Amino acid sequence: MNTPNRGVVGLLALTGAASAALAQGTSGSSGGPLDVIWVVGAVILGLVALIVFIFLLQFFNLYIQAYTSNAKVGMLDMVGMKLRKVDIRTVVINRIRAVKAGMDIPTNALETHYLAGGRVSNVVTALISARSAKIDLPWSTATAIDLAGRDILEAVHTSVNPKVIDCPAAVGPRSTIDAVARDGIQLKVKARVTVRTNIARLVGGATEETIIARVGQGIVSTIGSAHDHKAVLENPDDISKTVMKSGLDAGTAFEILSIDIADVDVGENIGAQLQAAQAEADKKRFQAEAEKRRALALALEQENKAKIEENQALVTLAQAEVPKAIAEAFRSGRLGVMDYYRLQNLQSDTSMRSSIAGDGPAKA
Repeated sequence: MNTPNRGVVGLLALTGAASAALAQGTSGSSGGPLDVIWVVGAVILGLVALIVFIFLLQFFNLYIQAYTSNAKVGMLDMVGMKLRKVDIRTVVINRIRAVKAGMDIPTNALETHYLAGGRVSNVVTALISARSAKIDLPWSTATAIDLAGRDILEAVHTSVNPKVIDCPAAVGPRSTIDAVARDGIQLKVKARVTVRTNIARLVGGATEETIIARVGQGIVSTIGSAHDHKAVLENPDDISKTVMKSGLDAGTAFEILSIDIADVDVGENIGAQLQAAQAEADKKRFQAEAEKRRALALALEQENKAKIEENQALVTLAQAEVPKAIAEAFRSGRLGVMDYYRLQNLQSDTSMRSSIAGDGPAKA
């Protein structure tokens, strides 16, 4: 069935035959059972033909649009799409758009992508834009990108009009990339990365977050290797050149065109803060060691005092043994009375001389 004219003519013929049979059956003198059966069959066929005609009439408008646009879509194809619950208008209109743009995309391909959950309109629009921009984008690649969850239309637009990515991201937790030069001065940097989509690596390629992370890493590494923060402030383009040489777009879905340093601000003196913190930590450590030595000295002093007391007790015990020895000497006859008096006089002279010399009070 290539044209609707044949279907219309057939429906009209069936309807006419049914009407003629009905008229003949009612006007004849002999109305046998066979004539009644023919009349009923003709009426049923006419009703069926009318229902089919009404059913096909809903596709007639789209059929005419496709036919006049040289993007023919068969009536049976539309019926099949209707039964498979495919949006016929989406398939037909996008086929017309593709044919008008010079691309003959089969109806089955459009229907298959629709049933797979793809966005047919986006894919066709992307193909038309890519063709206008002379970008090689096959149908299979475009559908694969769309089914992977990527916006193929935005990817094509980014390929034609490069996109600027803020680094760090505007919605991120930090507004600047902070790095410290060798002299300990902190620098706060904002960068803008100009990229365009690499369609060949769009499936499986890393996203914008990877680009932002790699650029931030490159900026921190470049500033950290700078000998002086003044050198970075004098030539901020050195950061861009160094980062661009690193090949940051490898394995991503983008091609980096340029990295521009938008702003560089001087932050805190991180080196001085670290030195102050280290000095404070050393001070506390030394204080702890001194306190440890002081505690050891106090413990040793107490031990020495205990030893002195112990020795004094031993001396006292020894002195208590002297009278006992003298008494024993008297009893045994080894010491006489005169010897004892001479010993007393000697002790008195010694005490007197000590008192005169200032060594201590005189003892009786």
